[in-house]
Amino acid sequence: MEEYGYDGSQHAAQDDSLLGTGLTTRHIEAFGRKVTSTANHLMGPAATADAHYQTALTEIHRELRRPTAQRRLFALAQTSPTDLVRSKLSTAEIQSRALSSLPDDLLANIPADNSSYSLFQGFQATLPEPEYDEKSHRRRSSKHQKLLDGTAPTKALPSSKGGLQAERSKLNRRLDMMGVRKNMCSAEIHEIDSKIANLNNMRKIVLDRLAGLELDEGELETKIVDLDTKIEDMEDEEEMVTAQATPKSEADEPSDPALDASFMSESIYQKLPSHSPRGRKMRSIRKKSMPILHEHFEPGTAIKEIPAHNDIITALDFDYPFGTMVSAALDDTVRVWDLHEGRCAGFLEGHHASVRCLQVEDNIVATGSMDASIRIWDLSRAQHVEPTSRIDKPTNIEETEDGELNDSSPPLSSHSSSNLEDCELFSLEAHVDEVTALHFRGNTLISGSSDKTLRQWDLVKGRCVQTLDVLWAAAQASTSIPTGPSTTWRPTGRQADASADFVGAVQCFDAALACGTADGIIRLWDLRSGQVHRSLVGHTGPITCLQFDDVHLVTGSLDRSIRIWDLRTGSIHDAYAYDNPITSMMFDSRRIVCAAGESVAKVYDKTDGHHWDCGAGAGEASTSSIVEHVRVKDGYLTEGRKDGIIGVWTC
Repeated sequence: MEEYGYDGSQHAAQDDSLLGTGLTTRHIEAFGRKVTSTANHLMGPAATADAHYQTALTEIHRELRRPTAQRRLFALAQTSPTDLVRSKLSTAEIQSRALSSLPDDLLANIPADNSSYSLFQGFQATLPEPEYDEKSHRRRSSKHQKLLDGTAPTKALPSSKGGLQAERSKLNRRLDMMGVRKNMCSAEIHEIDSKIANLNNMRKIVLDRLAGLELDEGELETKIVDLDTKIEDMEDEEEMVTAQATPKSEADEPSDPALDASFMSESIYQKLPSHSPRGRKMRSIRKKSMPILHEHFEPGTAIKEIPAHNDIITALDFDYPFGTMVSAALDDTVRVWDLHEGRCAGFLEGHHASVRCLQVEDNIVATGSMDASIRIWDLSRAQHVEPTSRIDKPTNIEETEDGELNDSSPPLSSHSSSNLEDCELFSLEAHVDEVTALHFRGNTLISGSSDKTLRQWDLVKGRCVQTLDVLWAAAQASTSIPTGPSTTWRPTGRQADASADFVGAVQCFDAALACGTADGIIRLWDLRSGQVHRSLVGHTGPITCLQFDDVHLVTGSLDRSIRIWDLRTGSIHDAYAYDNPITSMMFDSRRIVCAAGESVAKVYDKTDGHHWDCGAGAGEASTSSIVEHVRVKDGYLTEGRKDGIIGVWTC
């Protein structure tokens, strides 16, 4: 049926009953044929004109003698197309027909009917069957069996032939209906599979759309960071011009220059002032939104594999999924990576030896090195310029069709040009041996060193404000009398492992500090008093990693175990044993991930208690190298291996 315009510009369509007039298409066609034949006869040859004319007039008069037809014809001639439509279809009916119409794409995707049964048979199969008394059926079966065995009374006669035939026909009908139901279930399963396939295709499309949105989001965030940096630089220049215009008074000079030049104080608990960083300011830029693309991948899905270094990876960390990662290795390089594109963004150059520990928080990076120094970097100071081809995509990294990365040449040289030269804020130098562990939160940084001390640093002033001697605390604990739980001030008499780092891991929060050392003891310090508040004894090997939240403290050790402590009681909440020493561990809200001397990362799901492997060595036999370090945030896992490769996974 054609659509009608209310402006009367379109012709009225023909219907079986013309819009309430009672005239059908057949009547109009007959009338038209009669008019045409009348004209033909009138304009035809003269010899036959009279006969044809009379016949035509007779037929016309016969039609016109019907008063009902006359009234309908005249009413149709005087009615406009708009009135015709309105007289037949109301506005609500027109809207209903427009909404109920199916588009062609939906009609094209109607699943094919593969059922071998008719629609009526399917309807019959859905009808409820007469109740089938299973008990009476079993009684009849047992009675028939007794009759066959001859154990039944002689007065019990078998059922008649007609009854048995009726029972057989009833069972045959049930059997046929079961076949129909099976066919219907099979067709429904095929339909569900088809829907699942269509939904998977739709999911891929939406995932691609989400990836594009997150890419655009990252570009906008970068532009905002650039603008913020330019605004702060302009403010710094204005302050510098103002400061130069103001004469410098003698009160601004340092009162005791000897303190600034001192390297170590006489007392290990004396605060050690040092030069404050001038002309440098830490910028903390928090992203307004976090990527969520990886949350929709299956656990254990490989995202990227990056040939990052030429030697064993010693430390790595990243700020957020698909964000910025910093890695260090025994090849004496510290590299910054764009996890979204899988490319090296530059190098952090300044240390004179390999970096053993690092932390990334927003745009601030802290690195601790074997040269006994700690350096603070601000990645927001990097000039966002077009990097060279050697930085943008290293020659050893080539993307394949499936998005993976292949190694075709040696990794980047540490002497390549870098756009991160201005990122260093200042250097913290007070330790006398290599820095093996560090952690900062806000403006406070805690570092642990092989010189058997912990140091507290003020990142605003850039100086050490407190030194904690671990050996002195251990000696005090061994001579104290236990006054609390069995794990408090418990003397162990245990000697530290010389091959392990003396300070394996630290973490701080406000005035609380947790420290794990080579004697297998976790010490909880109060930074306000500089004293050990509690010692947790349980591990039999050096502590290599630890992390705590509001309730629990999770520790990993070379004794091949991970222990979960209850911070409220100081007791062990749970423990897990592995086949090899634990070298790295981290947990998020749902899972605990650790490196346990295998080619995979060991994952423990805290919600369902499930242990599983994630990495290139999972499943089939693999030649992947041993995983040394792991970091996980919001199900986004990065793992660094002994061969210098970094893998990115979902877990």
